[in-house]
Amino acid sequence: MSQPIYAIYGASGCGRSLMPVARQQLYREGVNSEIYFIDDSLQEQQIVNGHIALNYQSFKDLDAPQKYVLIAIANSQIREKLANQIIRDGLQLWTVHADNIVMMDNIEIGEGAALSPFVSITSNIKIGKCFHANLYSYVEHDCVIGDYVTFAPGVKCNGNIHIQDHAYIGAGAVIKQGTANKPLVIGRGAIVGMGAVVTKDVPPNVTVVGNPARVLEKN
Repeated sequence: MSQPIYAIYGASGCGRSLMPVARQQLYREGVNSEIYFIDDSLQEQQIVNGHIALNYQSFKDLDAPQKYVLIAIANSQIREKLANQIIRDGLQLWTVHADNIVMMDNIEIGEGAALSPFVSITSNIKIGKCFHANLYSYVEHDCVIGDYVTFAPGVKCNGNIHIQDHAYIGAGAVIKQGTANKPLVIGRGAIVGMGAVVTKDVPPNVTVVGNPARVLEKN
């Protein structure tokens, strides 16, 4: 093949939802290339939603000058493991975003991001690699977001918020705006529950739920 080829790693719900977004992006860019699904449970090729699905080794073996991969896996630890493998193998992480996202000024986003329809990212924002922002999520001004962070649909991330690596923000959660002198911090590996309203810092590796959000105690 003389053309680059593209793949979405993960043929379950997340991957199938992002495939139309990926097709639209290539069309928008005037790129006429095949997009595959990668699914490591497969021994033989299958067709999923009209696209060839094959395992990672089979995709690696395809003849193409460049191979680009978007990782559509919700688990951030697996996302990091796969990203490291892809880079070691000389493939490239692929950033995919919908036609109708809003992006304003002074935005830095690491490679491998997945930005679903109706996502808004305003101004003066830094985001790490393999960020997932699902439908109708937004990131307001002066936020810093680490690597492998996941936003479920409808997350409201207001200004001056720092979200550390591997944090997961649940559907409809609201994070109160911090200040320039004291950003509100969501710690590494923290989970913010669906619909939670976060009004203060969240420690690393805890789950917070409710309004206002409180640490969920383990029994």
